[in-house]
Amino acid sequence: MALPIDPTAIDPEDYGEHKAVLEMDHEEAIEHTREVFEAEGFGVPAEFSPSDLLNEKVDADRDPYYVLGACNPNIADQVLDVTEKMGGLFPCNVVIWEESPGRQVVYHISIMKIARLLGIAPDDENWQDIVDETGEMVDTAYSNL
Repeated sequence: MALPIDPTAIDPEDYGEHKAVLEMDHEEAIEHTREVFEAEGFGVPAEFSPSDLLNEKVDADRDPYYVLGACNPNIADQVLDVTEKMGGLFPCNVVIWEESPGRQVVYHISIMKIARLLGIAPDDENWQDIVDETGEMVDTAYSNL
């Protein structure tokens, strides 16, 4: 089955990709990332370890992998006023995986930009304001990692 778009033709800036590498252990990277995102106005209402779950349930032998479900309640409220479909992408996930012992990758993509690309959210000035505001918050968080 062919995709309706060529994913390799999309610039990572179009979907708000962020990636950082932290030289620390996995648990320390999780705590540090949580603190940095909370300092920028994100709460973390959901978090879990897919690696722990998969290692337990299907003996997957996965390296440490953790998801922080970050959310800014004021922005989430504005977003749901624009489109209820956004709940399907909530929360904004920040993923931390162990690339090698003592080396963690922190990865994020913008659900606001993804929603616009998919047509879930409008491509208008009001949505661009939301994209800009959340983008600045994430940029600041990444600069503080």
